Amino acid sequence: MTKLSVNVNKIATLRNARGGNNPDLILAVERLEAFGAQGITVHPRPDERHIRYSDVREIKQVVTTELNIEGYPSEAFIDLVLEVRPTQVTLVPDSPEQLTSNHGWQIRPNEVLLEKCIAQFHEAGIRVSLFVDPDERLVEDAQNIGADRVELYTEPYASLYATDPHKAIAPYLRAAEVAKSLSIGLNAGHDLSLQNLQFFHQSIPWTDEVSIGHALICDALYLGLEQTVKSYLLKLQ
Repeated sequence: MTKLSVNVNKIATLRNARGGNNPDLILAVERLEAFGAQGITVHPRPDERHIRYSDVREIKQVVTTELNIEGYPSEAFIDLVLEVRPTQVTLVPDSPEQLTSNHGWQIRPNEVLLEKCIAQFHEAGIRVSLFVDPDERLVEDAQNIGADRVELYTEPYASLYATDPHKAIAPYLRAAEVAKSLSIGLNAGHDLSLQNLQFFHQSIPWTDEVSIGHALICDALYLGLEQTVKSYLLKLQ
């Protein structure tokens, strides 16, 4: 079964817009899990413009499913992950000023950095996923340096889906077939939504996990949080 991990960055963004604690991020995490979410994803950035490092520590205390921490492996980020010890860390190649993730790793030029991080996190018992573009060679490179999973960057799929879903899914299916043949785990995320998630899942049903934040939180404005989580879970059946 493909698990749904909800990225709660947007909830923190709304809270930070006015200060205080409304909406209550920890309450939202608890409700998301109660409504059926099978994981919680956070992506703390150096400027703490949404999720703060302190949030990550507090969320770890209440999560009962799986906590996935995304981020660029700076010294501060590595220290946070080793302190909190989530189920999974997803390493992304974002620069600090990026608004959102917009590309995956080029693994070979960053091999030394990534291998060192993977070894550190494995020693702490943390599963490691690498955020990559849908390219068979990148999946092979990730497996070669010891990553447990890859997360396929799905914004290009989402952009093309409305006009040509079969063309949109094609590179992802090729990369996913390689992942399956190498027995490396497979995650996916970025701009997945109620409109495009079901086709992705039906095409690649062995996906281990999808991480969804922006679209899900937007849908919750219209449908409510509980109904939204259930609607996304239905797309993964």
